Amino acid sequence: MTLENLKSEIGDFAKDIRINLSNILTEAGNTDLALNQIGGIALASAYSTKNQKLVDNILAEFDGKISEAEINAAKSAAAVMGMNNIYYRFLHMVSDAEYQTMPAGLRMSVIGKPGIEKIDFELYSLAISAINGCGMCIDAHVHEITKAGVSKHAIQSTIKIAAVINATAQALEIK
Repeated sequence: MTLENLKSEIGDFAKDIRINLSNILTEAGNTDLALNQIGGIALASAYSTKNQKLVDNILAEFDGKISEAEINAAKSAAAVMGMNNIYYRFLHMVSDAEYQTMPAGLRMSVIGKPGIEKIDFELYSLAISAINGCGMCIDAHVHEITKAGVSKHAIQSTIKIAAVINATAQALEIK
């Protein structure tokens, strides 16, 4: 199935989402991101929505444009951010500051050695953190990405991809 077929499954109530999906997954629709970064961010975002049809279509759309290592990193980012976004969102929201002084004790070594360019993994993680609503994680990823010299336009594009992929998953579930 192609993204064109997938878009046909989205009702007219979400026409804007269909149009955005057409635009957001191209280099022309994203400032300062390479095609493999766009594909990886979209795939990581799709994994985080848990919508297998969307995952399958993103994989088909970017077949040959993203590597096996990037696919595995997208899976790893979705998994580890699924854990981190809950834990760090708790730390951010709890009123007892003592929790912030306690060691997390959670294994997350994939962040240090993701098997792809570190900055690409940070972009994937930023997208997922935005979908999962973890402000502390968003700040941490933006800090790392900015420190590496990535432009604000690339960061904004990453968030737009995450937003459209999340909205697509939601629109596919609405009948």
